[in-house]
Amino acid sequence: MIAAQLLAYYFTELKDDKVKKIDKYLYAMRFSDETLMDIMKRFRRELGNGLGRDTNPTATVKMLPTFVRSIPDGSEKGDFIALDLGGSAFRILRVKVSHEKKQTVQMESQIYDTPEDIIHGSGTRVRECLGDFMEKQNIKDKKLSVGFTFSFPCAQTKLNEFSHKQICCTMDYDADIMAVVNDTVGTMMTCGFDDQRCEVGIIIGTGTNACYMEELRHIDLVEGDEGRMCINTEWGAFGDDGMLEDIRTEFDREIDRGSLNPGKQLFEKMVSGMYMGELVRLILVKMAKEGFLFEGRITPELLTKGKFETKHVSSIEKSKEGLAKAKDILGRLGVEPSADDCVAVQHVCTIVSHRSANLLAATLGGILSRLKDNKGNPRLRTTVGIDGSLYKMHPQYARRLHKTVRRLVPESDVRFLLSESGSSKGAAMVTAVAYRLADQRRQITETLAEFRLTSDQLLEVKKRMRTEIQNGLGKKTHDSATIKMWPTYVLSTPDGSENGDFLALDLGGTNFRVLLVKIRSGKRRTVEMHNKIYAIPMEVMQGTGEELFDHIVQCISDFLDYMGMKNTRLPLGFTFSFPCRQTSLDVGILVTWTKGFKATDCEGEDVVGLLREGIKRREEFDLDVVAVVNDTVGTMMTCAYEEPTCEVGLIAGTGSNACYMEEMRNIEVVEGDVGRMCVNMEWGAFGDNGCLDDIRTEYDRAVDDFSLNLGKQRYEKMCSGMYLGEIVRNILIDLTKRGFLFRGQISETLKTRGIFETKFLSQIESDRLALLQVRSILQQLGLDSTCDDSIIVKEVCGTVSRRAAQLCGAGMAAVVDKIRENRGLNQMDITVGVDGTLYKLHPHFSGIMHQTVKELAPKCNVNFLLSEDGSGKGAALITAVGCRMREQKS
Repeated sequence: MIAAQLLAYYFTELKDDKVKKIDKYLYAMRFSDETLMDIMKRFRRELGNGLGRDTNPTATVKMLPTFVRSIPDGSEKGDFIALDLGGSAFRILRVKVSHEKKQTVQMESQIYDTPEDIIHGSGTRVRECLGDFMEKQNIKDKKLSVGFTFSFPCAQTKLNEFSHKQICCTMDYDADIMAVVNDTVGTMMTCGFDDQRCEVGIIIGTGTNACYMEELRHIDLVEGDEGRMCINTEWGAFGDDGMLEDIRTEFDREIDRGSLNPGKQLFEKMVSGMYMGELVRLILVKMAKEGFLFEGRITPELLTKGKFETKHVSSIEKSKEGLAKAKDILGRLGVEPSADDCVAVQHVCTIVSHRSANLLAATLGGILSRLKDNKGNPRLRTTVGIDGSLYKMHPQYARRLHKTVRRLVPESDVRFLLSESGSSKGAAMVTAVAYRLADQRRQITETLAEFRLTSDQLLEVKKRMRTEIQNGLGKKTHDSATIKMWPTYVLSTPDGSENGDFLALDLGGTNFRVLLVKIRSGKRRTVEMHNKIYAIPMEVMQGTGEELFDHIVQCISDFLDYMGMKNTRLPLGFTFSFPCRQTSLDVGILVTWTKGFKATDCEGEDVVGLLREGIKRREEFDLDVVAVVNDTVGTMMTCAYEEPTCEVGLIAGTGSNACYMEEMRNIEVVEGDVGRMCVNMEWGAFGDNGCLDDIRTEYDRAVDDFSLNLGKQRYEKMCSGMYLGEIVRNILIDLTKRGFLFRGQISETLKTRGIFETKFLSQIESDRLALLQVRSILQQLGLDSTCDDSIIVKEVCGTVSRRAAQLCGAGMAAVVDKIRENRGLNQMDITVGVDGTLYKLHPHFSGIMHQTVKELAPKCNVNFLLSEDGSGKGAALITAVGCRMREQKS
């Protein structure tokens, strides 16, 4: 018993001593985490070089675009053919993807000898094999989509390029070649079918390679910057530029010298199954020559290249039978190993395979850290699909790889998923995804086509707007007209002589502003403004008219105290942003309350009269109410003060409206035919008579159906900020119901009316915003979106806002052309004063609108000038002009 223990102790000591000597001998093959982190950083740099247009030609890691833009999302279905060419056998599969209760895949396959002619270009044998397979499957008369796995480095310019060149021209049956796929990509897609988080594919077998989903904006060699595309890294060439010389050993160099491609695929020669056995053999030969193994015996078998295979490395490393396997394998090499030799060889195998796993963990870590940075998340959660004999068959390899990856990229949760069906199923899945995306693209294009207005349609909108303008101006047609063309009794724009102190009131929502505007004329004209904002409580908004105007007068009193001007009788302009019919500059009859106001005894009354009565009741101060002002007119007047050619005002914000200086002779509802008067168009009601029904969509009708004013303000509902987000929301619901968005799941958030605010359109369409940030915005709305979802949402937003800008432009083209014709001009320069959040904040609205006006009114050179405080400064300027004209009359 004691003798056995001593023997075991002696053997353990002997083993440990041998291991230590080998560790010292192969020190260069063992890497610290610091070294691995450095290799990971070097590989990250190479990834960037391969993606860059200028650096790609000299990059060793070529980063080949695959034109695979999406992983499976679970909605794929259909019958597909997959061709798999990558070795001595050529496989053809029929893959059926169905959706009965859950998504299932059925596969039938047949193996043929690899057709030599596919390498040399004719593809005849491929045609014959495919024809034979389709005949046996009784599907020769069906048109099926085909995917092709081609497991060699292949530069593509589109998803189906290679297959079309090599196969399509030779086929005498109907098949749609949709994709050519690298085996690494096939692995990722196969695993992506089972786990939709899979966005990396790795082959660790005879050769090695990796692919992953890269942001399109980073791929300089491909046009476009939205979405993602799978990149075939071809990482086996990492180090071909000498970047890994400091970690290559004499054995690596000897392997390279004896290879068919010296100086190429240096990384692959350090890590892949093709070379691992040979690396171990070279190490054993040197150790034997130095008397460290086999008592210095070297046999012809040991000196023969290829005699020690990678499968032998795997067998020897097994914990239980490894030493027995070592004795057997080494015995066949004629070296008659001792127990000591077997221990030593087992440890050599462990070091070589461990180095391979560590180096691959470093390069995989480079990809994972790049993915994490691309996503901008503090922690990466992803799945890596893996295939290859070395990973599958080697007992310790996978565990080492996983462990090292988690050490190198600790801020990640990585699942490693073994590919069970190989790259062939992956080719079918790429084809299925391509088929799904093509069908989805066709249907989405058809859906959005209704929003894409042609030049002829926009010219027709302009023509109809002109007709409705005419109806609004005519005495006989005014009452039935949808565009009311209200006279404002503003007879002139500022001429620069305006001077004095003016009070302005601005009532248009839950807040109410009082302003003191000091206008000074002369060489250096100035406008100085002081203002204070007051809240209007809900109980006042919905109380009596007397309570509302008493509150307004109370706010004026407070402001006058604040400014120390209570004893001065100031002229006042009242911006009242509710529908009003004016009968003079200082008389405005409230047609109806909007925006949540319901104060009683106001509708049908003169709001200026109600204000004067409130001032009289207070008996603290007196004011000269000169004008009641619409905010659109205020916008025009503000800009006209800066630019005398400004004779049009436009609001493109929450609502939409326009005004312009019309010839008095054309305004039949007002007496007089000399000079001009500003008309408040109230063009939001354009189309209320059905004249725009041919361009309204089901989504416009849905928005109208659930609005507070059904059938009213139809033009405004198509082009103003209050409604664009709601149009988008309705489209997104429809696309989700049809399975094109959010995995077909309609969230409670998406069902909520008004949740998709127009400000989100402006943010989503920003050119500076990456899709990652679009996804973040959607997540704020409770919408868990993929990258593909974000692309579609961005397209929907862009289509809806583009139509809004074009419709607004068509209306404006009608206005400026009418002014030009009024004045009998062949060509006219004019300025439009503009205000509104949609115009100011949306990244593309203003540009599209300007271009539309230019195209539809080519004889007008229109300048657009952004207004500064049309409802405050504008009201004061209207008051100043009113005072000036009043003085001129007296």
